[in-house]
Formats: sequence, C-alpha cells, structure tokens
Amino acid sequence: MTRKGLLLILSSPSGAGKSTLAKKLMTWDPTLRFSVSATTRSPRPGETDGQDYFFRSRPEFEAMVAAGEMLEHAEVFGNFYGSPKGPVEAAMAEGRDTLFDIDWQGGQQIRNSALGRDVVSIFVLPPSIAELDRRLRTRGQDSDEVIAGRMAKSRDEISHWAEYDYVLVNTDLDQTFDELVTILRAERMRRDRQPGLAGFVRGLNGEFEAR
Repeated sequence: MTRKGLLLILSSPSGAGKSTLAKKLMTWDPTLRFSVSATTRSPRPGETDGQDYFFRSRPEFEAMVAAGEMLEHAEVFGNFYGSPKGPVEAAMAEGRDTLFDIDWQGGQQIRNSALGRDVVSIFVLPPSIAELDRRLRTRGQDSDEVIAGRMAKSRDEISHWAEYDYVLVNTDLDQTFDELVTILRAERMRRDRQPGLAGFVRGLNGEFEAR
C-alpha cells in the first residue's frame, strides 16, 4: 500500500523552537525532505547556498514568483523568502513528506494552494514571553535592535495560532518533540493518505468470496 506524501508545516515566533524541532525531526526520520527556502537575504557565516537556503538576488526572486515557481513567498524583515514548488510536488509523487520551517504567512499561502488538502500545520508557542526573549538573547545571533524587532513581531505571529491544525507549547524540548512525532505518525495513517487502501480491502473481500 503506497502512501501519499504530506506537507508538514512548522511555524512559531522567532525563538520558540521550530527550527530546533525541525532538525530533530529530520534526524529521527531521514526520509523526510526538508523544503529549502529561497531568500534574498545575505548568507550568514557558515551557511551554504542550496543547503541552508537558495540565496537569490531580488530580481531573480521576483522572476521566480512571476513564473509561478514559488509555492509561497513573503517579505520578512526587509527580505523575501519563499518555497520552490517543483521539488515539493516531486516528493509528494514519490510518497515522501516535505517539512516546512516557515512563518504563518507562508503557511497560510500553502494551506490555500492546490496542495492545501495535504497540509498538516503545527504552531509552536513559547511557555512565556520572558522565556522567548531569553532564548533569542542566548543564541547570540542577532543585535539588540534585531531582537527588539523580533519580539515586537512575535505578538502578531502568536495571534495566528488558531489557524493551525495543532498547537504545541514548547516548555520542554524533548516532550514537545515526542508530541510532534505522535502527530506525524497519526497523520501518516489517515485513510485519505493511503490511496492503495481501497484496493487492499477489495482484495480482502475477494478472499472472502473465494472461500
């Protein structure tokens, strides 16, 4: 029985843990395909083009959007981000799941797209705003000004929690990860994601008739 690939969307305000959870999930199941986003922002130290992001100029990115090559796209903190459509459709046809680490805007676009029926969306909340601020400062990637901008934006991001299929409060990373795995396992077993199931049942009925 073949299984149709699904689109697993993880969203959260910056610092709530979605990227860490996404990396743990990829380690747990190497068959998952991670959707590498295209972006117009400059690479950070240690980032590799085609592995962390597809780094594109603004004109190149806009040309991809105009050609219908993006499943979703949005402007965040002055830069464009988007998910190339072709690799996602190819993975679905192979029965492979695609994991998206994107914001609520991108998730909304994918849910409203032709692939929306195959989306499983999960929003990750921090246990408190104070903890969210602490995590942003602890990772040491951004200036105070950038952190202030991310904190200001987090209230709007959190307001979209009810648009998601599942909501997890990331108080303990290991527990939250276990809950994430439970969701994925259950969603993979949904009847409508197993196109070969009807044929299998017909075969069972044929065995009854042959007795």
